Amino acid sequence: MLNPPQRYSLAQIVLHWATFVLIIAVYATILIREEIPKGEPLRDALRDWHRQLALLAFALVWLRLALRAMLPSPVIQPPPPHWQRRAARAAHIALYAFLIVMPLLGLLMTNAAGRTVTVFGFALPHLIGESKTVADVLKEAHEIIGNAGYALIGLHAAAALYHHWVRRDTTLRHMLARGAGG
Repeated sequence: MLNPPQRYSLAQIVLHWATFVLIIAVYATILIREEIPKGEPLRDALRDWHRQLALLAFALVWLRLALRAMLPSPVIQPPPPHWQRRAARAAHIALYAFLIVMPLLGLLMTNAAGRTVTVFGFALPHLIGESKTVADVLKEAHEIIGNAGYALIGLHAAAALYHHWVRRDTTLRHMLARGAGG
């Protein structure tokens, strides 16, 4: 392809924003769950939805990575400085790692706690055996990486807005549907 695209493909745009909505839902379900008294059916339902939505985001990230490998990225105009391109690349790698690691940690944590994860009624196999010690370590890692990941997502959003409103380049417009964002 001689000329790079003006925007990401529609599939890339839809998957990006679907992932964003899923991550908000994943985070919201666990925050709301913490406010529900133990023993309430809604508390268990929110935990189940948290897991299912996280695993759906996990599936989408692989589609996103496949599309990213197959399709060229649009060129930002005007081009950002070299240090910003490097920072963006590092942030994207960290975001993809977050989207892969977090559901895996959650699945392993649940297995180590002796529980089975179900996805829309289908029970997933246990990947590790039951161990309270391992479950506690995985829970701590899940929470720490989760908080760092949410901060990274905020930084990603802030950088996109900076590029759009301050630098006035095409970064954000590449990820918007045609006609949106100028």
